[in-house]
Amino acid sequence: MVSLKKVLLLFTVVLFAVNPFRLAAEESHAEGHTAGKPSSAEEVNAHIQHHLKDDYFFNFFHNSKTGESFGFPLPVILIDNGLHVFSASEFGHGEKVVEKGGNYYKYYHSKIYKTDAAGTITYDEKGFPSNKKPLDFSITKAVVGLILAAILLFLGFTSLAKTYKNGSNAIPKGIGRVLEPLVLYVRDEMAIPNIGHRYKEFMPYLLSVFFLIFLLNILGLTPLGLNVTGNISVTLCLALFTFIITNFKANKDYWKHIFWMPGVPVPFKFVLAPIEVLGLFTKPFSLMVRLFANITAGHTVVMGLIAVVYLLQHQLTVPGSIGVSMVLTLLLFFLELLVAFLQAFIFTMLSSLFIGMAVEEHAHH
Repeated sequence: MVSLKKVLLLFTVVLFAVNPFRLAAEESHAEGHTAGKPSSAEEVNAHIQHHLKDDYFFNFFHNSKTGESFGFPLPVILIDNGLHVFSASEFGHGEKVVEKGGNYYKYYHSKIYKTDAAGTITYDEKGFPSNKKPLDFSITKAVVGLILAAILLFLGFTSLAKTYKNGSNAIPKGIGRVLEPLVLYVRDEMAIPNIGHRYKEFMPYLLSVFFLIFLLNILGLTPLGLNVTGNISVTLCLALFTFIITNFKANKDYWKHIFWMPGVPVPFKFVLAPIEVLGLFTKPFSLMVRLFANITAGHTVVMGLIAVVYLLQHQLTVPGSIGVSMVLTLLLFFLELLVAFLQAFIFTMLSSLFIGMAVEEHAHH
C-alpha cells in the first residue's frame, strides 16, 4: 500500500513541475488580453529554431519581456592574425561589436563574423551573410554537452572497471549494474554476429559510439536544453570515424568486391564498380543524416507540444492548455526515451555491420 509520505512527495513534485507552466501561461494570457492578441506563433518558432542551433551562451531561462537571460556565457576562442580568447558575454547577445587585435567581430544568428567598427553585416544575392569568419575553436553549448557526457562516461566506466579488479565474477555495484548489461548487449548482439572472431579489435569504438550517442540523447531530454546529436557537425564526425575505421581496416577481398567483383561478367564490372565506390560514401552519409534528422525532429515536436501552453490558452483556458500540453509531452517523452536508445542501437549496429563487411574473410574455391 502506498504510504501518505510517498503520495505527498509525488504531489509536491507535480506541483513544482506544473507551477512554472501555470505562471508563464497566466502571464501570457493576461498580456494577450491587454494587447488584444495571443502569444505569437512566430515567437515560438524562433525559440525552437534557437534551441536547435548551437550557441555561445548556456541559457536556462530567457525573459522576453525584459530581454534578460539567466545562464552563463562560454569561452570564445578565435584564430585570426593571432589567438583571441574572451568571454561570449562581450557580445551582449549580439548587440555589441567586440574588438580584438584590431579586428572587429559580431555575433549574428549563432555565428561570429568579421565586421567593421559599426558591426555591418553584408549579404550576397541569396540573402546570406557574406562577411568573412575567423577560425572558430570556441567552447560552445554542444562542446559543453560533449565534455559533460565524456565526464559521466569516464566516471561510470571507471566504477565498472574497479569492480572487475576484484575478479571476473564480481557483481557490479551502482551504475555498473546498468552499464554491464548494455556492454554485453553490444558485444553479443552487434559485434560478434556482424564482425566475427575479430570483434575484440573494434569493441572499444563500438562501445564508445553507442554510449556516447545514448547518453547525449538522454541529456537532450533534460532541462539543460542540449541538442548535441541534433547538430549535424557532431553526427558528421561520428560517421567519419566509422568511414575511416571501415576503410582502413578493410582487407583485399573487400576492395576486390568493390572494384573487380568475382563471378560477374567483365562488361558489368565496369558498370558496377562506380556504384560500389558511391556506396562507400552513401553508407556514412546515411548514418549522419539518420541520427541528425531523428533527434532534430524529436526536439522540434517536444518543444511544439510544450508551446501548446502558450498558443492554445485562449481556446482551452490556462488549466486546460497546461493539462493537454503536459499529457502530450509526457507521452512523447517516453517515446523519445525509446528513440534515444534506438538511434544509438541503429548507429552502432550499422557501424558494426559495415566493419564486418570490410574485414570478412571470403572462402575461395
